[in-house]
Amino acid sequence: MPPDTLFERITDYANRADPYPLYAELRENGVARQANGSYLVGTYHDIAALLHDPRVSSDSRNRADPDTVPLLRRGTQPAAFIGLDDPEHDRLRRIAMRPFGPPHSPGRINALSGEIARIAEELAGEFRGRERIDVVEDFAYPLPVTVICRLLGVPHEDVPRIRGWTNEVIASLDLKPGKEEEARRDAGLQARQAMGAYLGDLADKRRDDPSDDLLSALVHDSGPDGRLTRGELMATATLLLIAGHETTVNLITNGALTLLRDPGTCRRLRENPELMPGAVEELLRYEPPVHLLPQRTPRTDVEVSDVTVPKGAPLILVLAAGNRDPRRFDRPDRFDPARADNQHFGFGGGVHNCFGAPLARLETRLALHTLLPRLRDFHLAEDPPPYRRSPVLRGPRHLRIERAPGA
Repeated sequence: MPPDTLFERITDYANRADPYPLYAELRENGVARQANGSYLVGTYHDIAALLHDPRVSSDSRNRADPDTVPLLRRGTQPAAFIGLDDPEHDRLRRIAMRPFGPPHSPGRINALSGEIARIAEELAGEFRGRERIDVVEDFAYPLPVTVICRLLGVPHEDVPRIRGWTNEVIASLDLKPGKEEEARRDAGLQARQAMGAYLGDLADKRRDDPSDDLLSALVHDSGPDGRLTRGELMATATLLLIAGHETTVNLITNGALTLLRDPGTCRRLRENPELMPGAVEELLRYEPPVHLLPQRTPRTDVEVSDVTVPKGAPLILVLAAGNRDPRRFDRPDRFDPARADNQHFGFGGGVHNCFGAPLARLETRLALHTLLPRLRDFHLAEDPPPYRRSPVLRGPRHLRIERAPGA
């Protein structure tokens, strides 16, 4: 099929369970211009160069047609720093990082280890005596959402509201064009604004009654970069809350699915738990939670593999394709928890590299360590499982497993 239909095929839900043949086709074609005027990039070295290229913008205002990424810009609250360039991005990111991790709060994430392990054991303990389990609903979702809500200071009773808003935002990242596209984006925008307003109100309560949570820290921050405006705080908190659990849900679920398909490696990790950190890195390469970065834009004409990507054109970096580039990784379609030199794009790269990576790594390592002994008696009830609709944040919507006969 012609390469200018690759984006249409990649975003087609029919290919969600296995997009990797399409990613291989993309790599063979180099940079692929699409019928809608966007450019797809799927080779490792091209993606790495573009992630570090200051001429490539994350700000949709630099698009020739800014409305092609409306969720990042439209609405009453400002864009989160993920959709901005320096110096705006750098200032907001530094403020958000101060209470989150090193160098200003070096012990915050590591201090969560015991609590994360306890939550994981509590959730997995509910598997006892059950014949059928949904790994997503019963484990992979409640673990990270509980952690990020406690970290931010969101009451547990509000988690159902958070999930409803998050589902709308993620659904709006279904990039398949069609008559429902505008409705999805509008619903996602409304959900993002509702979540921002909720978090803004919660932060207002922390101004007079602070506690040991991230919202309190952000409200009372008086560092060298100044304080966040209320709108900036709403956008930042919304980003932290959504990104702080959605990608980890997919990473844990993709990990469980990968290991259930590979009993030998599952047994190897049970017998050699010291391999788990490497296994998490390999999962980030082999089945990453984020497959596409659809919001990049050249601020000037940029040459990519002898193709000129014009100023203002939508530039889509297919991270998951780069993660399996045979010119960078030996036997890239093989899951190898002992893989060396594993510089993947699981958390992006460049100045926008995910600063929540330490928390996601910790949660996934403890989650899989807890899951492995329980998976011994179970097998997949359906393979492939039903996937979520988004081609950007890719993972199973459900991962149903059944107890093996006689187990």
